[in-house]
Amino acid sequence: MATRVLLRWSLGGAGGLGRAGPRLPAPGSLALRGLASSTNRAGEESWLKSLFVRKVDPRKDAHSNLLAKRETSSLYKIQFHNVKPEYLDAYNKLCQEVLPKIHEEKHYPCALVGTWNTWYGEQDQAVHLWRYEGGYPALTEVMNKLRQNKEFTEFRKERGNMLLSRKNQLLLEFSFWNEPVPREGPNIYELRSYQLRPGTMIEWGNYW
Repeated sequence: MATRVLLRWSLGGAGGLGRAGPRLPAPGSLALRGLASSTNRAGEESWLKSLFVRKVDPRKDAHSNLLAKRETSSLYKIQFHNVKPEYLDAYNKLCQEVLPKIHEEKHYPCALVGTWNTWYGEQDQAVHLWRYEGGYPALTEVMNKLRQNKEFTEFRKERGNMLLSRKNQLLLEFSFWNEPVPREGPNIYELRSYQLRPGTMIEWGNYW
C-alpha cells in the first residue's frame, strides 16, 4: 500500500491503467508454420513444402491497444524510486519543491497525478504517477524540454545521490475505468499488478 505525501490531491475514483509496451502483434497474429496434407503429392517433397504454409490471423492490433482509451490518447508513466533510508525525508522535501513546478508549467503537456511513499512491501520507496496529454509524442516533448531545464538537471543530480535504484513503467488507460481525479487526503492506495497469460487480456478486461 502507499500513501500520498506531497500533493494535496491524488488518485480518486476507479482509475485503471494497463502497462504499455512495444507495439507487438496480438498473440496469435504472428505467422505460424503448419503441416498440410496433400492428396496430389506424398512423401518428403510434400512435407517440406508444407513447412512454408503460413496461417495469419486477420487481427492487426495488440490486445492492450484494443482495451485502451483512444479518444483521450493519454499516456501514464509510473516511477518507482528506492531511496536510501537516511535520505527519505530530504528526498520528499526536494520532490515537493520541484515536481509541482513541472506540473503547473503550461508549456509541459503533462500532469503529476499523484505521489506517494509506500507503507508495505518495498520500504523507503517513493512512487510518482504522471499523465502525458497526447500520448508518446507528449512524453518525448516533455523529456526534451526537461533536458534544457537547469533546475531540473540539478534536481536530478541531487536526487541521484539519494537513490539506490529506480524503475519506470509506461501505462495505457483502460477504456472501462474512469480517469484518476483529485481527492482530498490523506488516503491509502493499493497498487496491484496482474501477470496475464498471453492472449487473455481481452477476456480479463471483459470480466472487469
